[in-house]
Order: sequence, then C-alpha cells, then structure tokens
Amino acid sequence: MAGDLPDYYFRIRENGAAVFRVDTENRQRRIEMDQIALVNVKNGEIRPQGDRDLTETDLRTIREWLAERQALLARRDIDDIHRAVDHLNLTTQWAQSKATDGQLDDITDALLLAMHDLRTVLVRKKSERLMKAAGTGET
Repeated sequence: MAGDLPDYYFRIRENGAAVFRVDTENRQRRIEMDQIALVNVKNGEIRPQGDRDLTETDLRTIREWLAERQALLARRDIDDIHRAVDHLNLTTQWAQSKATDGQLDDITDALLLAMHDLRTVLVRKKSERLMKAAGTGET
C-alpha cells in the first residue's frame, strides 16, 4: 500500500543519526516513533538507547543505512570539490574582467594564502602518491 510507512526512521544529526522504530500498529492508529539507537557516521559506532537490546533486523537495517549514508556523504564531498574548482575559475574571470581595485585589495591576500596552502598540500600529496607508485612498481 502506498501509505505504508517504513519500519525505521533516521533523524540526521551532525555526526550521524538518531534511529527510531516506527509503529503504526497500535490501538489508537497513531504513528509512534521509539528511539532505539544513535549512529555515528564517522566511526561507525551504533549505540543502543537506554537499556535496549537491538535485534539482528535493527542492526542490519542500521548498518545498511550507515553504508548508504557514508557513500552519499563521500559523493557530496567530491561534488563540493568540483564546485570549488568551478568557483576558482569564476573568481579568476571576475578578477580579470569585473573586479575593482578596492575589491581586489579586500580579497587578494586571503585568496593568495588559501591558494598557496592548497597548492602546497596538493603538491605534497601528489609527490607522495608518485613515490609510492614508483616504490611498488605501479604507474
């Protein structure tokens, strides 16, 4: 039936989610949500709430959600980086064609330092990858 609710609800939090078991099979036909666990997306920790014992179904559902959430966040991270590259290109175009001297004075030092820091990290990481590949015979 199209109106069926899922058995679990995940309320997104800063580092994960609060997990609720959804119950509609009660006498009042109300939606009841019982918090059963907290999930930390960064370290994969699943903490039952109170003195609850999580069932295998609970754990399997939470682990599936956790894997999907981690994959989604990873995709978002790389998408943010692609957007940053676009922003750098747009910033270059703006600086070349539209920016006033006052606007350039406001942003030049901060932008140069940020770009220098980024360049330093990228060059070091690329060098590490190349050294690692050369040491293992990979290309």
